[in-house]
Amino acid sequence: MLPSKDHRLNKEFVSPTVNKQAFEPPAVHSNLVKHLDHTAVSQRANLIMAEDTRQDKRASFSAITEHNTNGMARTSAVASSKSGASKKLVIKNFKDRPKLAENYTEDTWLKLRDAVGAIQNSTSIKYNLEELYQAVENLCSYKVSPTLYKQLRQVCEDHVQLTESLDNLSFLKRMNRCWQDHCRQTIMIRSIFLFLDRTYVLQNSLLPSIWDTGLELFRTHIVSDSAVQKRTVDGILEQIELERNGETVDRSLIRSLLGMLSDLQVYKDSFEERFLVETNRLYAAEGQRLTFKGISLNQRTDVCACIPLFEYIFSLFRRKPLISCVEKQLLGEHITAMLQKGKDVFEAFYKKDLAKRLLVGKSASVDAEKSMLSKLKHECGAAFTSKLEGMFKDMELSKDIMIQFKQYIQNQSEPSNIELTVNILTMGYWPSYIPMEVHLPPEMVKLQEVFKLFYLGKHSGRKLQWQPTLGHAVLKAEFKEGKKELQVSLFQTLVLLMFNEGEEFSMEEIRAATGIGHTHL
Repeated sequence: MLPSKDHRLNKEFVSPTVNKQAFEPPAVHSNLVKHLDHTAVSQRANLIMAEDTRQDKRASFSAITEHNTNGMARTSAVASSKSGASKKLVIKNFKDRPKLAENYTEDTWLKLRDAVGAIQNSTSIKYNLEELYQAVENLCSYKVSPTLYKQLRQVCEDHVQLTESLDNLSFLKRMNRCWQDHCRQTIMIRSIFLFLDRTYVLQNSLLPSIWDTGLELFRTHIVSDSAVQKRTVDGILEQIELERNGETVDRSLIRSLLGMLSDLQVYKDSFEERFLVETNRLYAAEGQRLTFKGISLNQRTDVCACIPLFEYIFSLFRRKPLISCVEKQLLGEHITAMLQKGKDVFEAFYKKDLAKRLLVGKSASVDAEKSMLSKLKHECGAAFTSKLEGMFKDMELSKDIMIQFKQYIQNQSEPSNIELTVNILTMGYWPSYIPMEVHLPPEMVKLQEVFKLFYLGKHSGRKLQWQPTLGHAVLKAEFKEGKKELQVSLFQTLVLLMFNEGEEFSMEEIRAATGIGHTHL
């Protein structure tokens, strides 16, 4: 048996022979407390469990002596704490998280600042972009994000402030180049600090993104400067004025600068109001010029001259305010006078076209015609539309008269093979037509007389005057290929009927036979 200073040693921990160099501790399956660092866990770590919560199985010895074959003895420490004391967890070969080098943060920032400066000055970058990106990620992982963000903002702010005083020569081009360079540089800087933008900035809602920060700095230190803003807007308006006067300007430059104002959210406050004032002034003067010279805006030359200019300006700016401005100056200020001046002319043309549609039956919709009439009555008054309304009344009365006439003609002993339709028109309502006497076929003359007797028998004291210029007919013609129906005017009817009597006629023969004048023939 092994000698021991404590004879209460449980058999569970004693072996009849000892052949090993060191004592092998028992396996304990109770509470195991692990203290592990997720960033530095090694697979070679050896855990020693040092506590058994069961009171009756806790070893109460201090050491066990082992004898080797050579007579040497070694003492192995197993447990030295008293009953109920907690044990310390020991992890062998554990490595603490490496600390940053003493000057790593400063040296890395100098490297990043040099890269940002190279981007801003449009020179080559000494370092690889991937290396710079990794450097930013390393700094962020060591809680340097707030300091890094402030340093980056300060560098960008210092660079922007250097460009506040721009050369007066080619100011707009310098301004545009400054804006384009700033956008390009901000995009490249953001690509390096993308990890910072996607982690720290994204998690802080009060912080603008790196891109928004670039826009804010440019707006604050350049565009918001009263002198710079005034010169920029004055320059754009001057270029627009030159374009309106027919001179050639750089349209892409104007588009780029207007896009800059829009991206910086200063377009409406700094530019649009002044632009609309200038546009009002221009088109007011143009409207007065055209009015005084008696030039009609619908003439071809004026329209061709105005369309390209308007389309160009229309494509540059917000549509609704510009359209309202142009409509007010070119239409709103002059449309009343133009309509009052041309009201009588409009009435004459509208009445003539309406009469043709009603008599020939070419109106698309009677309801649409009446709707238009009600709109004219609302705009121009009842006196303007009284004659037009009388035309519709004549057409309605004519339909009733023709129903009675057809009943009347059916009672005649000799019914005709010609179907006659007559429209009774009140002379004061309809346009004036020049009376013309033509030579009608005997069958048509006979029907006219029958209708005259019928109508005057019902309305004594009235006088009928035939208007052949308004007549039309449907002829049934027989050809070798078959029968056809021809819808023609009354004058054309008279000419075509002559070819029932012959195959060839001269102009003079047709005029003498029909009585149609040279103008209509």
